[in-house]
Amino acid sequence: MTAAVPHSPRADNCMRSSIDANETGNQHGPRLPAVSIALGALSVATFWVVALGFILGLAAVVCGAIATSRSADADDEAASLRALLGVVAGAAGITVSAIALFPMLAQL
Repeated sequence: MTAAVPHSPRADNCMRSSIDANETGNQHGPRLPAVSIALGALSVATFWVVALGFILGLAAVVCGAIATSRSADADDEAASLRALLGVVAGAAGITVSAIALFPMLAQL
């Protein structure tokens, strides 16, 4: 046995619009912090390739800086921390690549 509950189309529309807004917000969330972390990790992993680690590290720092400067990302503390982590990983990749590059330049 089920009880009949009156159905209000207005309540259904309000519910649907809030669900749609949440889905699009999660679906198209900030991607630059994640890209920054990925590029930073790749720059650390590929430091031994002559210029690749340096370029990836530089790209990670740029993506992280752009992500932290955006107002939408700056309001989201988690996205800001991810962007900062990407900047740190990119800086580490640049540093390790430069340290690996100096002995190679000495041989030239």
